[in-house]
Amino acid sequence: MKTISLAVRQLWPASCLLVAILQLSQPARAETSAWADNEGGRMRLIALPPDESGTIRAGLQIEPKPGWITYWREPGNSGIPPQVTLMSEGIFLDRMSYPMPKHIVDGKVDEVGYDASVTFPLQLTAKNPAVRELKANAFIGICKEICIPFQAELSLTLEPSAQSRPAEEAILRDADSALPEAASSEFKVDHHELSDDMKELSLNITLPESGESAPEVIVAGPSGHVFTRQMATHRDGKSFATTLSVGKLPKGYDVHGKTWSALIIDGTRAIEAPLAFE
Repeated sequence: MKTISLAVRQLWPASCLLVAILQLSQPARAETSAWADNEGGRMRLIALPPDESGTIRAGLQIEPKPGWITYWREPGNSGIPPQVTLMSEGIFLDRMSYPMPKHIVDGKVDEVGYDASVTFPLQLTAKNPAVRELKANAFIGICKEICIPFQAELSLTLEPSAQSRPAEEAILRDADSALPEAASSEFKVDHHELSDDMKELSLNITLPESGESAPEVIVAGPSGHVFTRQMATHRDGKSFATTLSVGKLPKGYDVHGKTWSALIIDGTRAIEAPLAFE
């Protein structure tokens, strides 16, 4: 074995040997945490170093196994929305964003979530831009026939910002591109109205393209409540009208002064618009 090893070494230029030695001695890339695994999938933390203002672009990446799902911020009839708690002193979570989900209906399952890899963008702020350690506690639900709570502590080291990070940057860029777009004149909710008995919600929507099929409408009401069942729809080109069934609301709930949100998915495009009730 020693003779074979020496023969191979003689074929390598000295520069190749130096590169190999350096690669062995360098630590693994630290812009991603180690994967945390459970029977339904795995998750990890991704982050780029703070910029000069202390802003950190990060993401919670979740990969469900085939046949398993994880959840949107309002899961549906059951499930656990993703939660991230920072454990690093001096780093704060400003915002967690949610890529366009699916309305998943299969037998008894009627939920809003993801059945493939998804990354939730996180915007963080570090009081000290020179911070080098990021720790977070992630808590999600991952579900097949039953929903399994999945909790893990994730940590990584933030290297100096001058270094290029194409893999991490691509993951975070793709996550941003999967977010619903901002409402605009070509894609918006024109009018919304809740019936007096609060059993039905009517929406009039301008869609970006002409078509015949009804878009997916997911309305997030009070915390823990999501409404997806469209009872009556009508589409005329870019104009769409729908009435959704509003499920059971909290006892004594007063909608006045509250704001719900409507996620409208039309083909590959989506918006999330606020629904304010006076």
